[in-house]
Amino acid sequence: MPGGTSAVSVLVSQPSDGAPDSAALELTGERTLPGIADERYWFERHVVAYELAAEFVADGDVVLDAGCGEGYGLPMLATAGASRVVGVDLDEQVIAHVRETYGSSDDRIEAFTAELMALPLADDEIDLAVSFQVIEHLHDIGGFLGSLRRVTRSGGRVLIATPNRLTFTPGSDTPVNPFHTREFTAAELAAELVAAGLEVEEIRGVSHGPTLAAADQALGRSLMHVLGEGASDTWPGWVRDLVHRTTATWFDVGTDDLDESLDLVAIATVPGDPA
Repeated sequence: MPGGTSAVSVLVSQPSDGAPDSAALELTGERTLPGIADERYWFERHVVAYELAAEFVADGDVVLDAGCGEGYGLPMLATAGASRVVGVDLDEQVIAHVRETYGSSDDRIEAFTAELMALPLADDEIDLAVSFQVIEHLHDIGGFLGSLRRVTRSGGRVLIATPNRLTFTPGSDTPVNPFHTREFTAAELAAELVAAGLEVEEIRGVSHGPTLAAADQALGRSLMHVLGEGASDTWPGWVRDLVHRTTATWFDVGTDDLDESLDLVAIATVPGDPA
């Protein structure tokens, strides 16, 4: 999620090559959208989690994206080999967009409007459940994770991505993003997963690769915070150009220095023998 309200007030659609047209959806700061050049840093940073999730998709899997937002991750999961990808979001306008933009051209993709605590799925119906940049928006964390656990089969995986509280809102327990209710450290996220009856395999951290790290050094602080402090027309020209060129390959994913990472990606398993 974008880090504040001012930097995400730009609603001018600037499509990237090959990106879907998201002009019908308002960029409020609650979710990121593809096809908007000034939003590209946040969008590509979110793509990283879907690329990681794709590595866990086995041929024929049924995959859930809980809180799918605009839906750009659904075709990535389908292309990875899923036989069925179910996107769920509470926003009816968003789900209508997902169905028209992605579901109409790929019958593997389904989309439903529903509360995440009441997923429209049977027990043990899912092989892989992902929920990216969602948990920090919720109040009932245990109920949410329990809902994912219910629909995921024994031996199936649950992947959760969320901003790292230590770097996203440094020095405070109050999230800087007004849409966030609670942010997590790696240890706090792991504790919530375990409390929900999940087994944590590992937690990985998303960080700036060399190009973005060089920008941090030139700015004397994190590029992320610079982008969150003002509208895009206040950014230095070279920063805006960098944002427009950002790709998912400019981010690193690893298990070292989790407390210094930007985002956390937890990989958990539903206990029990695989069905």
